[in-house]
Formats: sequence, structure tokens, C-alpha cells
Amino acid sequence: MEAGSLKNTKRIWNYGQLMRHYHQLINKPNHEIPESNGIFSRYEHPVITAEHVPINWRYDLNAESNPFGLERIGVNSAFNAGAIKWNDRYMLVVRVEGSDRKSYFAFAESPDGINKFKFLEKPLLLPQLNDPDINVYDMRLTAHEDGFVYGIFCTERKNPDAPLEDTSSAIANAGIIRSKDLKKWERLPDLISGSRQQRNVTLHPEFVQGKYAIYTRPQDGFIETGTGGGIGLGFIEDMNRPEIINEAIINQKAYHTIYELKNGLGPSPIKTKEGWLHLAHGVRNTAAGLRYVLYLFMTDLKDISKVVYQPGGYFMAPKDKEFIGDVGNVLFSNGWIADNDGTLYIYYASSDTRTHVATSSIDILVDYCKNTPPDKFSTNKSVKNILNLIDINEIYYQK
Repeated sequence: MEAGSLKNTKRIWNYGQLMRHYHQLINKPNHEIPESNGIFSRYEHPVITAEHVPINWRYDLNAESNPFGLERIGVNSAFNAGAIKWNDRYMLVVRVEGSDRKSYFAFAESPDGINKFKFLEKPLLLPQLNDPDINVYDMRLTAHEDGFVYGIFCTERKNPDAPLEDTSSAIANAGIIRSKDLKKWERLPDLISGSRQQRNVTLHPEFVQGKYAIYTRPQDGFIETGTGGGIGLGFIEDMNRPEIINEAIINQKAYHTIYELKNGLGPSPIKTKEGWLHLAHGVRNTAAGLRYVLYLFMTDLKDISKVVYQPGGYFMAPKDKEFIGDVGNVLFSNGWIADNDGTLYIYYASSDTRTHVATSSIDILVDYCKNTPPDKFSTNKSVKNILNLIDINEIYYQK
């Protein structure tokens, strides 16, 4: 056999092996693992990983130009996905990070929100402004009552004020696109605000007194919040010129809490009979580095700036293999889907590496928010919460 034929044989065998592994991964059933607290259920496997990225996005399948069957474009991770129910399919817009550290967006869909997530044909090529994005990530998808689906994401560019030798300082802001079919996307101007940096920005799904309401996280630096921080709420008159007015913090950082260092909103809130349900992340510092967890709170139906319920502590924290990844000890979410029957699908990433799903219901999470004691900000007050529960349970608890 000639050398060229031997190479071709090896290439065909590798391709078949790759495709078998890929289809096994896509079709692997995902089993529910209920949490002992009864609030939500995790699932056995992540729903999206780097290995879910299609073979033809990563490999040159031409045996002549790739005789050894090598991966040409590597993928590092697939995480921090926005989510929307679209044409009875559960759609994620995933942050895919290449081996070159550049992130891009790609849509993946599932028939049931838990199994068989598969990427669509091609990744999204974002429309560009005069000042092009250097990196983009963490898109929130919001179906707004104006008829558009908005995608708001973090756009990153090099800090123009940094010295030439400083190749890591960056400016983060909110980029905005919109569509009516999730296929053709219009790029709008980046968010205009009084803050030098903006992260974790998403739209309220309804108009508020004729204006667009937008949740923000103003901060001074690319990583450090500085004098900024907290979950903000502002208003925009026209999305064609998205300038925030009347921005104010509605959910503050607080000392010795799960959100003492940073906090930011995840996806857009969900409307319930008891108020708007919000999912957020909180960050605290530890000897091992930053720890990201998820927490819930609710705001008033009429006054969306007013927090009416906020359970103490975290809703979800890293567990088992979720601790391990590019940036360990991190849970982050910027996407969830509420079905008409009240089932809630929460898409969260672990350690900046992979995407998972957890399920609960609107009724359960409203009950959790209303009836879990709030953080009283001291040890003795936390103990008093426990003593109060013990007293309530005195006639029920059997020793």
C-alpha cells in the first residue's frame, strides 16, 4: 500500500471514531438527581460541553489537507448560556471559548430542555460597530413586549488609557443586538451610561411607564467593582440610542455575605403572581480565591425597584465536579426558561467550563423566596432564625 493510501485509511478511521463519539455524547440520556432540600433538581451530565461543538467546526475533514486527522481549531469551554423557548424548542446561546481565548456565540437547541442539545449549523457572526469587539461573552436573551428578542452581551475592548506594555487592561460594556426570528440580527449602539464599565446587563421584558427598563452592574474597573457594584436598574427611552437615565442600585453588596464583593443579575426576571422572580450571582473572597454562587430575590409587580423577598444565603453553590474547571469554585447563570406548566429550567455554568441544567417550578421558588428567612447580617441573628424554627416545630418534631 502506498504512503498516501495509508494516510487516507487512517484519516477515515479517525473520522468515523470522532463521529461515533459525538453522536453518543449528543444522545446520552440525562437523569434527574433531586436535591435533598427539595428546592430543585440537578442532572447527571452537563447539557453542553466543549465536546458538543460540531466536528466540522474543529476538524478539516479533507483527507488530502489533513492526512493525520488533527483538530485544527480547538475549543476550550462552552458555558454561560442565555436561554429562550422558541418554536417549542429550548434554545441556548452558548459562550464558546476557543483555544485562542476568544469567545463567540453559538445557538444550541433541545426538544425537551434537558436532553439532546445540539448546536445549529454555524456560530453567530456578530454585526460590528465602528469600534469592533475584541471579545464577547455572556449573552442574555429577552423576548420584549415590543416584539423583538434582544441579546445583551458583554463586549470587551483594550483599555485605551493603559500603557502600551499593559496587554491585559480592558473596558467592558454591554453590546446589544435584536431579532424577530433569531436568524437575522441587528446591531444597536453599545449601552451609554455614566459608568466606565458595565457588566451583567439585561432587559426587563415589559415596558415600565413607556420606557425600557434595564438591569446593570456599574463598576470602576474591569475586575474590581470599586465604588460601583450592586445590581442597578435604569431606564432607556429609545433602544436606537440606549442611554440609561435614573440608574440606581436596587440590590446592594453587603459585608460578610455571599455577595460581599460583587453581585450581578443573571437572566431577565420572570413574572409571577407574587412579584418578579430574579436569579443573581454573588461573589465573596476566600483564601482559595473568589467563590461565585447563585441566589434569588423578588421585586414588586408594580414597583420593580422594590425588593420584597430575599432569602438569606445561596440558592445554588458548586458541588462535586462543578468545583473543577478553568476558574474553579464558580456557578454562574444568565439563562432560564419558564414553561407554561410552571416548570423552570435553569441553565448554569460550572467553573467557566461547561453548561448544566437544573429544574424546579415557579411555585416552589416563590415559596422559597417568601418563606426562607432573610439574612440578618450577624451570627446571633442567624442562630435566632434557627431557634425560631425549632420552636415552630416543637409539636411536630419527634426525637
